[in-house]
Amino acid sequence: MLKSEPLEISATIDFLFAQKPVGAKFGVDRMRTLSAALGNPERRVPCVHVAGTNGKGSVSAMLEAILRGAGWRTGLYTSPHLVEVGERVQVDRHPLTREQVAAYVGELRPAADRLAAADPDFRPSFFEYMTAMAFLEFGRRRCDIAVYEVGLGGRLDATNIVSPEVSVITSIGLDHCEYLGSDLGQIAAEKAGIIKPGVPVVVGRMPAEAEEVIRGAAGAAGAPVHSVREEFRPGTLPVTSLGGEYQRWNAATATLVARTLDARWRLSPEIIREGLRHVQWSGRWETIPCGGRTLILDASHNPEGAEALDENLTRLRAETGVRPIVVTGVLGADRARALLATISRHAREIHLVVPNQERACGYEQLEQLVPDSFSGPVIRDTVEHLFPGGGACQAGAPDDIVVVTGSIYLLGEILGRVRP
Repeated sequence: MLKSEPLEISATIDFLFAQKPVGAKFGVDRMRTLSAALGNPERRVPCVHVAGTNGKGSVSAMLEAILRGAGWRTGLYTSPHLVEVGERVQVDRHPLTREQVAAYVGELRPAADRLAAADPDFRPSFFEYMTAMAFLEFGRRRCDIAVYEVGLGGRLDATNIVSPEVSVITSIGLDHCEYLGSDLGQIAAEKAGIIKPGVPVVVGRMPAEAEEVIRGAAGAAGAPVHSVREEFRPGTLPVTSLGGEYQRWNAATATLVARTLDARWRLSPEIIREGLRHVQWSGRWETIPCGGRTLILDASHNPEGAEALDENLTRLRAETGVRPIVVTGVLGADRARALLATISRHAREIHLVVPNQERACGYEQLEQLVPDSFSGPVIRDTVEHLFPGGGACQAGAPDDIVVVTGSIYLLGEILGRVRP
């Protein structure tokens, strides 16, 4: 419980986090039923729907910045959160407070209980509660347009009951294979499940195998395809306030979405450029001072993200002439293997931590995945020791560069301590 927070708010937030998917009904079925019980609030606000293995959060934030820069009131729904659960639901980039989240839970719970009484399989999960909050909040705040980031996959994601102005698939990589499939084609087919008949689809940079599957699904739905690869070349990528070459490709995706939206949104080239220059999206190659060190936070949590991290660390070493200290914690061995292979090529020393998540890799598992070629120290550590609070950092010495990478949940734990 937060200091001075009423007990009932803390208990309600705890209840929310405890709501797990149950039964045989997939999220899209439960979400349709829950939303119908609420009067289908998702139909009140036009939207853009964004899926992808990586980049979907950044592209969503970029689109929101562009639309808000044009003078529209925006809703932004993303996941996961970094520090506070209300970050997932934002109007004009103002997140729900804990009090507002608790109030929405109190409002939604009777409807959820009625559905569960009729069929236990229809008890909403945490993500479905949050999605319902977004639908309600954006309608009640009279947002002009909303941007919804898919939580997992696409076809069966709870957000997939919206009818968007544009569908977006930012990238395809091997992640969440236990749910989405074991190869790029299968994963692309799940992401392509957000495509709606006749609705334009913007496709980001991705392997040809994956793009072919998405184009096939779009063709079957009569949905026009707009490809970032066809519209942009490396030398023509837009500039954005977010660091990293991969973010310029994300900016190209957001730019193409803005161009694809109907002319009534009045998104001129100048508005698009200005929006991209003022994007705020924490934890994506984000640099902040901490305890006399330069602290870089980057949520590279899967094999595709590890490739982007490799580019960023290569550039960082070229610019500074030093190897950074790297702190990492990961959810899942497949993710950890790719990430540690990248980290070992660039780090001076590696601090292993275990995020406060059930699926987090333990110390022994992480140590076994550090390549034998790495000759620096590998240290078992904790977030509490490395970042004891008050803006302090115990990794390395003053003037060192400390890179924190891996699970976004790890970044959230650290941000909560260095920037409360």
